[in-house]
Amino acid sequence: MQKFKRIRGTQDILPEQSGLWQKIEQSIRTCMDHFNYMELRTPVFEQTELFARGIGEATDMVAKEMYTFLDRGQKSLTLKPEMTAPMMRAYIENNLAVKSGFTKIYYISPLFRQENPQAGRLRQFHQFGAEALGSGTADIDAEIILLATEIFRRVGVTDLKVMINSVGDPESREAYRTILKSYLNPLLNQYCENCQKRFETNPLRILDCKERNCRNLNRHAPKLIDHLNPGCQTHFDQVKVLLADNGIKYEINPYLVRGLDYYTRTVFEITSQELGSQDAICGGGRYDLLAEQLGGEPTPAVGFAAGMERLLMVLEAQKKLPEIKENLQIFIAPMGERASRQSLSLLHRLRQNGYKSDRDYSLRSLKAQMREANRQHAKLVILLGDNEMENRQYLIKDMVNGQQFSVPFDAIDEFLQKTL
Repeated sequence: MQKFKRIRGTQDILPEQSGLWQKIEQSIRTCMDHFNYMELRTPVFEQTELFARGIGEATDMVAKEMYTFLDRGQKSLTLKPEMTAPMMRAYIENNLAVKSGFTKIYYISPLFRQENPQAGRLRQFHQFGAEALGSGTADIDAEIILLATEIFRRVGVTDLKVMINSVGDPESREAYRTILKSYLNPLLNQYCENCQKRFETNPLRILDCKERNCRNLNRHAPKLIDHLNPGCQTHFDQVKVLLADNGIKYEINPYLVRGLDYYTRTVFEITSQELGSQDAICGGGRYDLLAEQLGGEPTPAVGFAAGMERLLMVLEAQKKLPEIKENLQIFIAPMGERASRQSLSLLHRLRQNGYKSDRDYSLRSLKAQMREANRQHAKLVILLGDNEMENRQYLIKDMVNGQQFSVPFDAIDEFLQKTL
């Protein structure tokens, strides 16, 4: 009979790994709470047009990487490949601007992209991120970057690099686009195939190409940061001052444009040398035009997204993975059917009282049950057989120091409170 395997580009997060994920997720949630961001959860699939309009039809994500299908009503749906467009759709649809004015939200979510699987880049992956909607000030741009760096600090990541740039506004970009195309045109046949296609659809994306030859050609390209209008320049200068005031060391990367069409003004990436050439662990920026593109009122917004798998890769490389102790407090070892019935009742009571506890369900030998208790690092083992049932006393072994105790049935709660 055929054995089924997981789909290429996906992974199973096994029980011994899930505790690690939960601990990191809890650190993220705690930090988001301290910055007063509240969680938003959106459906796993959306209308395809949401991403085509919000992200841009010419982007690689929309053109090549989305999982898109027709439902039974012949509607085109897509498993969400990113979270900003669904978040903005929810913001508009649920009138969050009316309810709260300035809105700060975060998410931790699985996402889906049909790209070539590689280390840290899967077809089903997980991202966490934050979005602040309703303010166009440089202060909130700085806060978003501070939030991202604080999360990484709390989970133990070191040696990260913050890179920032400004991609201006439509006015700045339109003027720069003409200048850039004049530079690129005579060299176009030397660029990769993807960049040649981007020349007409989105020439700014050429600056973000990771191909070595394209990067070398871009070294002499005119920089958008040198062609900002006064408003964009002032905004960017304020962001730099605010980051410096709060101890954030940054580098200006004039070739950083990010991969999505909705970005305006501030863009940033946080990178780690542990990830090789694809070194971004986090990225984000301002996207003041997205709400209008999705049918909402003009809404200034800024946010970031970071990959959980890539974060775990960095923590592992830096030997900073948090220690996860899954120690069991109490293991019950019943011997015989009568003791087994009593064990289930005791176990239920222990759990109701807040003890992490379990038992053997196979009625194995006492030796085998003690091995299982050791495997689960149980602190106490409650042995229960015919003698214990007759005497109405539990035989309890402390697995740390080897001591044994006889405890009357009606005194077990008091004993456990003192011992645990």
